Amino acid sequence: MRKNSIKNIRINEEVYRELANLIRSGEIKDPRISEFTSVVAVEVAPDLKTCKAYISVLGDDEALKNTYLGLKSAEGFIKRELARRINLRNTPSITFIMDRSIEYGVNMTKLIEDVNRADDESKQ
Repeated sequence: MRKNSIKNIRINEEVYRELANLIRSGEIKDPRISEFTSVVAVEVAPDLKTCKAYISVLGDDEALKNTYLGLKSAEGFIKRELARRINLRNTPSITFIMDRSIEYGVNMTKLIEDVNRADDESKQ
């Protein structure tokens, strides 16, 4: 199976949907996981053995670190739940990668608004 095949794209979407539901629904009982945690993207390898899950946390570095540790400790539970919910030949082992894209986007939006506000004030 090629990396960008229709089957691989569908598997990525399904794993993404179920992982986001697991994190959002609060089924993972670890208190270290921030409530502002989002799944940005999921890449399942063509052999279905491994999976990279890009996770974004809105908050400081401490919240990012605690969420990573919480997800890492719940990895077995998450894999078991994915196996139960998705019918795949192999359930992939998940590697969590912390992604700062949402935080970066929020900061860029704030900077753009500050520049626009300063520009409006200088025109008056």
